[in-house]
Amino acid sequence: MSGGLLVAGTTSDAGKSVLTAGICRWLHRNGVRVAPFKAQNMSNNSVVVVGPDGRGGEIGRAQAMQAEACGIAPDLRFNPVLLKPGSDRSSQVVLLGEAVDTVTAGNYRLLRPKLAEVAYAALTDLRAEYDAVICEGAGSPAEINLREGDFVNMGLARRFGLPTIVVGDIDRGGVFAAFFGTLALLCAEDQALVAGFVINKFRGDLGLLQPGNDMITAATGRPVHGVLPFHRDVWLDAEDSLAYGTTLGRPGPPLGREWLRVAVVRLPRISNATDAEALAAEPGVRVCLTVEPGDVADADLVMLPGSKATVSDLAWLRETGLADAVHAHAAAGKPLVGVCGGFQMLAQSIHDEVESGQGVVPGLGLLPVGITFAARKTLAHSAGDGLGAPVHGYEIHHGQVSSGDVEPLLRHADGRPEGAVAGNVYGTHWHGAFESDEFRRRFLSAAAVQAGRHGFTVAPDTRYTAIRERALDVLGDLVAEHLDTAALWRLLEEGPRPGLPFVPPGAP
Repeated sequence: MSGGLLVAGTTSDAGKSVLTAGICRWLHRNGVRVAPFKAQNMSNNSVVVVGPDGRGGEIGRAQAMQAEACGIAPDLRFNPVLLKPGSDRSSQVVLLGEAVDTVTAGNYRLLRPKLAEVAYAALTDLRAEYDAVICEGAGSPAEINLREGDFVNMGLARRFGLPTIVVGDIDRGGVFAAFFGTLALLCAEDQALVAGFVINKFRGDLGLLQPGNDMITAATGRPVHGVLPFHRDVWLDAEDSLAYGTTLGRPGPPLGREWLRVAVVRLPRISNATDAEALAAEPGVRVCLTVEPGDVADADLVMLPGSKATVSDLAWLRETGLADAVHAHAAAGKPLVGVCGGFQMLAQSIHDEVESGQGVVPGLGLLPVGITFAARKTLAHSAGDGLGAPVHGYEIHHGQVSSGDVEPLLRHADGRPEGAVAGNVYGTHWHGAFESDEFRRRFLSAAAVQAGRHGFTVAPDTRYTAIRERALDVLGDLVAEHLDTAALWRLLEEGPRPGLPFVPPGAP
């Protein structure tokens, strides 16, 4: 095998993450020792991975999902560079799991050569350990303003001689123009590695699409390696919360007489919106992401999710009227839960000299605790119990509970309190807690009673890990059934076909 493949995309959210996971699953089921890789990810959806030194570190949640598709544990090397945006102009830099700097677009250029070498070293190690490494690009390889110094798209492909396939989302329209334009804006050396295309999210008659496939092949000299159909079950672990749309997942009909309606506030710097996915996996639970106060007013349960900019997003809640809607919801006795940054927003006060530098600011005052931001970020896997059920989760936060005497929502295995409960208001720093099945059932049952949804019945047998596994198997099935897998094997074994034609004009 050539040892690798790069999955690039015509745009962000074209389907790179899910196609990479699908190829990983397909290879794993065929006995290949395979690993995922994304040199640099820009996302606030991250998970904690325990490194070889025993310390926790962060990687993008998509790469953890891809590792599951490979049947292996997540590794910090799978996503050596993670950029976590804290504003429109700055991002925290996480290098091999550890936050090392905060950069703007300007000073990022100075740091980029170091980041590239770390990423190259990580991929070199992985290629020595695995039969194949399926690499995911970022954004588009034709972002000509960013090509110089690129180490995640064609810069990575050139460094390692990776055959590259470009995926496009036909749901957006203009997929053939996007394929042609992507290729035609690459220099000849980059074009020589682009081996073909994959169409994603197709709905309709393949017979009507085939002439377009033939034409793009004639125009570029590169085949369409397959057409993936739109599939409603592919929604877990979205790289970006904007990919979700309004309703999260595919809500099944309720077991009882009533639905439970959940509103998740889509904060400007939302992080780990995936915490709501386990709720959306339950029959009769409709989860929507929203920025509308009216949706909060109509909901049975409201979630304030994590945030990479807690104080800034709290100010946004107040500016938009959402804070008033949250207060009214809680005052009506209906359940409200905050996770990580959302939990911090519910506090009496927030003392932040670390993330925002704004000192002491008032919280929403719905939980009798104070929060103080510590310079060192807590990164940990956590286990314990809550509501009489076992709970597992992970922690990624600077904010710490520094004052208050309140009933905890959870307890660590060693008995330490975690989070808070005050009547119908709940909070925790633990991401992933709702993936614990019995805890989720008990929480939803209590929330339904507080919301007055006495006709809601929680399912007794939903297993979130099984749902995740089925979703990964769906991705593997889509690759096996709808892609030219013989062509994928050839690319992995032989690399890109020599003599691929140049498509003018090339890079400016």
